[in-house]
Amino acid sequence: MRERTRQDAQPGFVLHSYPYRESSLIVEAITRDHGRVALMARGARRPKSALRGILLPFQPLLLSWSGRSELRTLTRAEWQGAYRPLTGQALICGFYLNELLLKLTARDDPHEQLFQSYQETLAVLGQGADQSPVLRRFEMSLLRELGYAVILDRDVERGEPVARESDYVYVLERGPVRAAAAPPSGVELSGQTLLDMQSGNFSRAATQQQSKQLMRTLINHCLGDQVLHTRQLLRDLQEL
Repeated sequence: MRERTRQDAQPGFVLHSYPYRESSLIVEAITRDHGRVALMARGARRPKSALRGILLPFQPLLLSWSGRSELRTLTRAEWQGAYRPLTGQALICGFYLNELLLKLTARDDPHEQLFQSYQETLAVLGQGADQSPVLRRFEMSLLRELGYAVILDRDVERGEPVARESDYVYVLERGPVRAAAAPPSGVELSGQTLLDMQSGNFSRAATQQQSKQLMRTLINHCLGDQVLHTRQLLRDLQEL
């Protein structure tokens, strides 16, 4: 039998919650040292519960729990000060981040760098920054932490550095190949875009457009049959 474990004051964020039985909640949270965890918040929906109004997305918390199963019992949640609230499209972007973490990370698989990237991304979104570069950087951080090596700086066919003036096709599970030598399927993009992504520079309109297409393709590959509902919502909003 597994020993009962206890964790106190772990930095974390609520990704999603839903009702459980008459007055409780099941909370999916991302934490710094334990990765994604599932917590049962007993009585959290009762009017006088100390947890009521605290278990909200995009707010830094200190979470304490106990238990030996995959679903632990939340024993305490402490609010650690508010981030600037996300509104409008930035709010949808925040839910997009949460959906990525819910669908692409495993429970109890720690990723401290990914947690830090998530924190920083929420803060920047709250400041009203251009959302496209912010999302691309987070997506790249997520894929890197999942062990998916996104090669951007070399032609995997020739073993040569990417040339900014050349055109390439990004081949899934391989990387960039000169367009003339590439198979018919893949994402077309310029060498300049690849080098911009490598350096984290998304100022060019072409880089923003091509990097968005590349990251969408790579994430779809990782998702398999899973659907990102927030991505469709963002698309619908942009068409209004």
